[in-house]
Amino acid sequence: MNLLSTIRDRFAVALTGIVSEVAPVLEMIRPAQDPKFGDFQANFAMSLSKQLGKPPREIAQLVVDRLDISAMCEPAEIAGPGFINLRLRDEFLSARISEIAGDDRLGVTPATEPRNIVVDFSSPNVAKPMHVGHLRSTVIGDAICKTLRFAGHHVTSDNHIGDWGTQFGMIIYGYRHLRDDAAFAENSVGELARLYKLVNTLSDYQSAVAKLPELQKNAAVLKADLETQEAAAGNDAKAKKQLGSIRKQVATADDAVKNALTTISAIEADQNLLKLSQSHPGIARLARDETAKLHAGDAENCRLWNQFLPDCLDALNRIYLRLGIEFDLALGESYYNPMLADVVASLKAKKLARESEGATCVFIEGNAAPFIVQKTDGAFTYATTDLATIQYRRETLKADEMLYVVDNRQSEHFQQLFATATLWGMNDARFQHVSFGTVMGKDGKPYKTRAGDTVGLESLIDEAITRARKIVDENDDRRETPMLSPDERANVAEIVGIGGIKYADLHHSRDSDYIFDWDKMLATTGDTATYMQYAYARICGIFRKLQISQNSLASRGSKVLLTCPEERHLALQLLMFGTAIDGMLQDYRPHVLTGWLFETSDAFSKFYDRCSVQDAESDELRHSRLLLCDLMARALRTGLSLLGIQVAEVM
Repeated sequence: MNLLSTIRDRFAVALTGIVSEVAPVLEMIRPAQDPKFGDFQANFAMSLSKQLGKPPREIAQLVVDRLDISAMCEPAEIAGPGFINLRLRDEFLSARISEIAGDDRLGVTPATEPRNIVVDFSSPNVAKPMHVGHLRSTVIGDAICKTLRFAGHHVTSDNHIGDWGTQFGMIIYGYRHLRDDAAFAENSVGELARLYKLVNTLSDYQSAVAKLPELQKNAAVLKADLETQEAAAGNDAKAKKQLGSIRKQVATADDAVKNALTTISAIEADQNLLKLSQSHPGIARLARDETAKLHAGDAENCRLWNQFLPDCLDALNRIYLRLGIEFDLALGESYYNPMLADVVASLKAKKLARESEGATCVFIEGNAAPFIVQKTDGAFTYATTDLATIQYRRETLKADEMLYVVDNRQSEHFQQLFATATLWGMNDARFQHVSFGTVMGKDGKPYKTRAGDTVGLESLIDEAITRARKIVDENDDRRETPMLSPDERANVAEIVGIGGIKYADLHHSRDSDYIFDWDKMLATTGDTATYMQYAYARICGIFRKLQISQNSLASRGSKVLLTCPEERHLALQLLMFGTAIDGMLQDYRPHVLTGWLFETSDAFSKFYDRCSVQDAESDELRHSRLLLCDLMARALRTGLSLLGIQVAEVM
């Protein structure tokens, strides 16, 4: 049962005939922020006043008179200029919380009309180790999959691995001309990653050298134009204000020059790299040639691809195993390669794609840039592969909905992709780009190592577990008699460390960048996984101390008494689990669920501090509070599991 949805349904009936569009009005019915205003508030009367030509309080009274909610709530209160305050009846709250006391789903019923949803997430480039930049896609995508399944939908998790693009041309070229045989024999994946980075670095240097004169010329022209227009503007404030866009262009041009110079100086300061660049002119083109040969079926390049790929995949899967993440499918770009020519032919046949300057493009209304599906040299693009993927997911997997958990820098690509797919005939499926921001360091820049390299995801996991182990050791050593063996401490440290990494990411709104902070991540207080894991262990400790099995509670009946404000508040929070699930899935925002977990944990902490379980005034009250403790434990275990986070009974 979703309490909020139930209340909104009752309001929908009352509002019918009063307003023409009910849905937007219902969004203004929310849980109350302050208990003195009740449990729920409806704040729509003032916004409807002008529309209906009536005073807000009159509108509120009109709705209340038609509202059939007496079985759930005390009589509605109209406050201030027209706020409608609702307080659930204690007997209703008690009956409902008692009803779900033995329900691991906490009263959430599966969807009556389940959807078939494909979630595309993680999608690393196999030519290099996973790094911190893959973290958000991986944990957000996994949380979405788990929550959708819990809600009753049919979900296919798909890791669309980058195993066929230019990156393999780079490592094939690097392997042939730049490899270190000893390093390759010792660690093939590490050496391939080095070669990929090296070819990229040399390509970027040569590109920067080639482009620098034009970039400098462009910057100079823009600056001259700005100076001319500034002089013409004189003291005209309006004219000066209109120069803002030109100033932005100048700033962008200056940044492009600076970036090119930085790239150039980094190579020219390193004689070895400079010699390599001189020895391999046109390295980017040569790498692309190797890619083209691979795609054309060249025997040697295909042999190398088949040699490299298994080790690269094993390295990825090792990370996923540590994170506890599994995929239903892991179809790389290579899987769709045989389909690409047919995709382009179909687009042409439907007159959606046409030739433009030698390339085959789809032109989307409102987009200045074309959506290129085949390059001038005949090579297909990521766009072509993505269209083939959509076709496969729609026709073979029968997907009603496709979610792409990819960072916000790819927004334009997905806008064009979805528009093209719809025009192509996939208009009966729903597409959504679940975008997210960047993991930042404390310096406000993308999170890097001290050497300036992107932080490897495996090293991040190792560091988290090491830090968590210190916390676990200190906590257990403080006990009069330690409870954990070394192996158990190691296991708990892994649970705490990995849980901390995941939760730190998920509890931020996915749209925003966030600062990676070890101290905050593993803090035992505040909005962290560690805080909630400790709360779970504390509850397990209550039952252990009282020598009561949680499974035995149901056999004694499930009557929950609400004798004090803390009990009532905790019960209300627990009953809002369904609302949290719906809220998260409304726009695929895991932070809605983490918010509920934290608020509910805070409610439990107040209950624990002020409502004694062991010294309850009666056996009935003691049993009731044990039921609330058990419900809280299952709420934590269930809610955290949907985020891919484990709990431990002893910490």
